[in-house]
Amino acid sequence: MAIRLYEAYTPGTRNRAILRFGEATEPKPHKQLTYHRISGNGRNNTGIITSRHRGGGHKRLRRKIDFRRDKLNVAGRIASIEYDPNRNAFICLINYIDGDKRYILHPRGIGVGDIATSSPDASISIGNALPLTKIPSGTIIHNIELKSGKGGQSVRAAGAAAKVVAKEGQLATLRLPSNEIRLISQNCLASIGRVGNIDINNEGLGKAGSKRWLGRRPKVRGSATNPVDHPHGGGEGRTSIGRRRPSTPWGHVALGKRSRKEGKYSNPLILRRRRGY
Repeated sequence: MAIRLYEAYTPGTRNRAILRFGEATEPKPHKQLTYHRISGNGRNNTGIITSRHRGGGHKRLRRKIDFRRDKLNVAGRIASIEYDPNRNAFICLINYIDGDKRYILHPRGIGVGDIATSSPDASISIGNALPLTKIPSGTIIHNIELKSGKGGQSVRAAGAAAKVVAKEGQLATLRLPSNEIRLISQNCLASIGRVGNIDINNEGLGKAGSKRWLGRRPKVRGSATNPVDHPHGGGEGRTSIGRRRPSTPWGHVALGKRSRKEGKYSNPLILRRRRGY
């Protein structure tokens, strides 16, 4: 995926770099695989802000993505590659030979007309989904189930990929994109290949309005607020935060403190934690 760079025609284009969307082949989604959901704008059922800096943005139409890949032993042909406003990865429409249509995440390197199958006996080809028992060590995978039958929950972002490091007994050892090394049941499904649109990290929005289109409202430094709004706020002119450590708006340690629960069920499955987690 190529990046389009802009000259400094206006202040908004000075640092602007956007995707060309050359891989997308269809401008409109398949209507039967879409639905609408009203955005909560970061509010709960009483209208109180529970997630700050969210709201506004362009209206979006949701796509039904097949993360389960439970259409077993049925071959499907890639009909189109489409943009999805709800994620940074592209999606592709599969037409199965029995007439069913589904969306899956677009793996890098797959194109219109290619075949994708979900089966324990499928080949180790890009886009195919297999249980980890059938995937050899060293294979690059994505859309990984953490619990068999629940659907892919991990490694779904654009450009993300995990690697099968080893397999022993009922568990497989995977290296995730965060360099975390984790054990996962070999009964879980995973898709072969890397998620496409790897150039998303080179994108530059260029102006604040582009961020507002994505539904993100402005952020403000804690030291620029009043004392009632943030522990760093208040003071005359530029002052220090007045604390031993930086704090969140609710008074908790902001930087360096590990936030993972001590008794989480998956702690024994993590062989090496990702840095700073």
